[in-house]
Formats: sequence, C-alpha cells, structure tokens
Amino acid sequence: MPPTAAVAVTGQVTEVCKDTFWPIVKAAGEKPVVLDMYTQWCGPCKVMAPKFQEMSEKDHDVVFLKLDCNQDNRPLAKELGIRVVPTFKIFKDGKVAKEVTGAKIDELARAIEEVKSS
Repeated sequence: MPPTAAVAVTGQVTEVCKDTFWPIVKAAGEKPVVLDMYTQWCGPCKVMAPKFQEMSEKDHDVVFLKLDCNQDNRPLAKELGIRVVPTFKIFKDGKVAKEVTGAKIDELARAIEEVKSS
C-alpha cells in the first residue's frame, strides 16, 4: 500500500508526530504553519489549547499543528530547539520565521499576522 500523502489542513488544529510534522510543513507550501509544542502535564498549555483551537477555526490562511513533546517525539522537539512549554513556532517556506514562548495569546496572534504579511 503506498504511503498517504501529507495534507496541510486549515480550519482546525492537527496533531502531528515526529514522522508527520515535516511532510505537512512541506505540503503547506506558502501558507504559514504554526506549531504548538506542549506536554500533557503543562498547566499553561491547557489554558492555551482552546484559544489555539479558536484561532485555527477563524484563520483559514494558516495551518495550525500541535506536537506532544513526549518521549516518542523527543527527537523532533530537540531538533526544533524547544526549551519551555508551551512554545509556538511559526514556519514560512519550511523555516522558522517567529517563535513565541509561554501562554501569550496576544503575542502569538501578532507574530502570526507579521509572518502572514511578510
């Protein structure tokens, strides 16, 4: 069976893992990709999750992804240089364009707008 092609879906938050992340970023093409890196035990991550979901439902020009920084995904978290959770990385053309650390929804919204207009 051939592998399924990665699809960059808008209008929702898509859970990714170390194996699906980069193919989806590539599939997004010119659309900015926002990655929410979180852990199950992180309080501020739980506060941001519904706000992040709401952003994804409103902005169809951006691909919203989330990555559980668990043992399985540690190689990707390490590759992306995560130090604290939540960390949000905004990718444009496959490269990190902006980063926001902590539960700062307004700062994240500004960063997304800056990347979209760049």
